[in-house]
Amino acid sequence: MTKTNAMRLLEQAKIDFTAEEYAFDENDLDGRHAADALGLEYSQVFKTLVAKDPKKRILVFCIPVDRGLDLKKAAQAAGSKSVEMLQLRELLPTTGYIRGGCSPIGMKKKFPTFIDSSALSQKLIAVSAGARGVQILLSPSDLAGLVGAEFRELCTQLPL
Repeated sequence: MTKTNAMRLLEQAKIDFTAEEYAFDENDLDGRHAADALGLEYSQVFKTLVAKDPKKRILVFCIPVDRGLDLKKAAQAAGSKSVEMLQLRELLPTTGYIRGGCSPIGMKKKFPTFIDSSALSQKLIAVSAGARGVQILLSPSDLAGLVGAEFRELCTQLPL
């Protein structure tokens, strides 16, 4: 397994984590596939979504793979009037990551980051390691501490 920047940052911070590789399909980058491949509950695997507010502030949201981001709750968490998802073509130049391999750890800059509060009910959560087909399992509090994230209610009420 190739060590990613996210893994190096976790090692530098002396944070316990496990990296898990899985086979993926270029046409199916849904996080539920990662959960199924690793034998994890959907509520344990978090996707990283990037948005911006009217002031062009970049905002990062981590939510369970089977849930949708509630844009009103996201805006409220960020103290903004509204938020909209970043255009796919803006993802790589903004974060340094591609779709399906976007990690909240090790983006080009430190952006305000929010993790859905459901993570607090999990001993370990999985987030992208910064490459497609690799997830990092770590404690939600360790992730929040490393990226300076706040826990907030961010999801739509019903699973996707």
